Amino acid sequence: MATIDSVLIGAADPSAAEQFYAAAFVPHLPVHVTASQEPTTGFRGFTLSLTVAQPADVRALVDAALDAGAVSLKAVTKSFWGVGGSVQAPDGTIWKIATPAKKDTGPATREVDQVVLLLGVDDVAVTKRFYVESGLTVAKSFGRKYVEFEKGGGRITLGLYGRRALAKDAGVDPAGSGSHRLAVVGDLGSFADPDGFVWQAASVGADQGQSTS
Repeated sequence: MATIDSVLIGAADPSAAEQFYAAAFVPHLPVHVTASQEPTTGFRGFTLSLTVAQPADVRALVDAALDAGAVSLKAVTKSFWGVGGSVQAPDGTIWKIATPAKKDTGPATREVDQVVLLLGVDDVAVTKRFYVESGLTVAKSFGRKYVEFEKGGGRITLGLYGRRALAKDAGVDPAGSGSHRLAVVGDLGSFADPDGFVWQAASVGADQGQSTS
C-alpha cells in the first residue's frame, strides 16, 4: 500500500521556522522544513491537522503555538464534532489542532495521535481518481465533498477537501496564488497532482529536508 512518510514545508527563513516548530509542537513530527523563496500569496491550499486525545491537549498545543509566534485563526471551541482550534505559523502554514473528545480525562500531555494533511482541491472527484490510480486506497469518501485515504504504514493521513470548504474550516479567505510551498514525501515517486501539489520520492525528501525535531 502506498504511504506518506513526511511533508516538506517551504519557508523563506527555515531557521526561524525550525525554531517555531521546536517550541510549538512535540518533537519527532513527520514534518520538515526546507528553504523556499517561491512566490506565494494568500491561502496555499492545504492545512495540517494534529489529532489529540482530549481538549487539554488542544489548548496546550494551541497556546504553545501562539506563544512561539503563531497567529490565531479560530479560537479553541467546542462543537458537535469535538473541540478544536486553528493557527497560522510564522512561515504561513495553517495548523488545526482537534480532538473528538469533549471532556478531559487527565492532564495535558501534548502527545499527537494522528497527523493529517488536507489538500484543498478544485474537483474532489478528479483528484480522488488521480490518487487511486497512483496507488492510494480510499478509506472514507463523501461524494465530491471529502475523501480520506488509508494511511497504511505511513506516518501521515491524506485527505481531500474542496478548496473553499477547507479555507472556511481553517478560518481564512480561499483566495491565493503562487507556490503551495509544500512537498509530500512518500513511496509514490516524484510528480505533481492535478492541483499542483508536488510529491517527492522518500530518498529525495530525506536529502532536502531539515527535521523540525
